[in-house]
Amino acid sequence: MLSKDIGIDLGTANVLIHVKGRGVVLDEPSVVTLESDTKRVLAVGEQARRMVGRTPGNITTIRPLRDGVIADFAITEMMLKYFIDRVGGRTWYSKPRILICAPTNITSVEQKSIREAAERSGARDVYLEEEPKAAAIGAGMDIYQPSGNMVVDIGGGTTDVAVLSMNDIVTASSIKVAGDKFDEAILKYIKQKYKLLIGERTAEDIKVSIGSVRPGGMKAEMDIRGRDMVSGLPQTLTITSGEVKEALWDPVSMIVAAAKSVLERTPPELSADVIDRGVVLTGGGALLNGLDELLSEELHVPVWVAEDPMHCVVKGTGILLDNLDKAVKKKF
Repeated sequence: MLSKDIGIDLGTANVLIHVKGRGVVLDEPSVVTLESDTKRVLAVGEQARRMVGRTPGNITTIRPLRDGVIADFAITEMMLKYFIDRVGGRTWYSKPRILICAPTNITSVEQKSIREAAERSGARDVYLEEEPKAAAIGAGMDIYQPSGNMVVDIGGGTTDVAVLSMNDIVTASSIKVAGDKFDEAILKYIKQKYKLLIGERTAEDIKVSIGSVRPGGMKAEMDIRGRDMVSGLPQTLTITSGEVKEALWDPVSMIVAAAKSVLERTPPELSADVIDRGVVLTGGGALLNGLDELLSEELHVPVWVAEDPMHCVVKGTGILLDNLDKAVKKKF
């Protein structure tokens, strides 16, 4: 067969692509920059991300995915086409089969929009799989046995919590609280406490550099720059990891509550398996300092961060591609 099989982790923050036989070939931000008047695309991916908050009025930087689903259909289609062409997925004589991962609770309308965007980007067949299932497989969990495996996948737009057994999801929850909400919480905290306006990229830098929810506390600080809301002039101030922990408490508490609700709805035998096996954290949010310790303390079960958590979902799609006709049901 001349056509390729492609696995796509269509994330709110990043798009990752796995091509069968080649592995993970692309990891780029889900960002597109275009001219406002002509709608001409100027940059896609990392190049576009560098322009966020730094463009003149006639140039717009768009994130076409919000909360794990497509917010701007036309831009998503353009972005997918660009990425698929870049990895050599489409040729004049063949179209690829595409497996896309999506949050567990998306509606049939949202599923349809993902399918259509992939088809119009050049797919021959489109398959959908739930993100936590792909994440668990990519993290090395054996979900094919009759035993409980729990995964918490914290992406950019959504957090998916699921208990899996015998190659299927037993109980699950998906909430629109994840990495983006962490950034928003930091931005809002600094605005309210210091009357300082900072950009999304600065908030993300704070989260990555000194963000922590470690129960014992982390002592670190960082100089940040922004615009003073009173004087309107640039200002520099120092923020501590303790303040970041305070800022992040609300969104992190919602993730803990979602994990608790899934465990409460899990059959007793599978809950016992989770105590033995522990909970696996995947996605970029898993890298937040101390989140594994906090979850372990709150859930009373061992929690560990997967190796290379940001690539678990896309690695899972790669494994699923090997048995695409058997392992994945075509949802459409």
